Amino acid sequence: GMKYLFLFLILLTPLSAGPAKWKKDIAEFEATDKKNPPPKGAYLFIGSSSARMWDLKKYFPEHTTINRGFGGSELEDSFFYADRILIPCQPKVVFLYAGDNDISNGKTAEIVTADFQKFVAKVHKALPKTDIVFVPIKPSLKRWNLWPKMNKANQAIKKLTETNPKLNYLPIPPTMLGKDGKPMNDLFVKDGLHLSAKGYHLWSKHVHQWIHDQKS
Repeated sequence: GMKYLFLFLILLTPLSAGPAKWKKDIAEFEATDKKNPPPKGAYLFIGSSSARMWDLKKYFPEHTTINRGFGGSELEDSFFYADRILIPCQPKVVFLYAGDNDISNGKTAEIVTADFQKFVAKVHKALPKTDIVFVPIKPSLKRWNLWPKMNKANQAIKKLTETNPKLNYLPIPPTMLGKDGKPMNDLFVKDGLHLSAKGYHLWSKHVHQWIHDQKS
């Protein structure tokens, strides 16, 4: 009776808990930072699993990078935990990949765009000099049916980035589509959602290009 009901409620909780379900991931980042304080002025990557699985040491060996991706997260989670896992690092640049899970979980393009604005406001209040680069929501095989909504969020965020020199947008999505206008298979692993080495190579090229353009 009661005992099972209680267990059932515990199982239900994470679904509605929002950012609370990442407590463990966030505590791990904080513990790591305590042991080895991250270098200031780094390139910090934050967001969902496409950020988490990006092998930054491999693709950006010449830069100081910090990976703060936590798989399955939504944009509001990066916003919620920014003051714990991002702001103390005082990065020079933040690369944000989020919005993919949001739309998959039923959020609208408008909500994602509003959450992006909240994220920007929080980061820039603490770190006004930090560049924020939005890595657009990717067109994927698995979520291709959601691409119109994802693209709508991307375009709205792109517009916002055009109004502020500290906000940037990487023009990745068109380069992920083949001649048929659909995502290229070899950019993904078997699940059709996460990136293959070839996919990460493409994304990293865009990041290198952006960094290069900043210097020139």
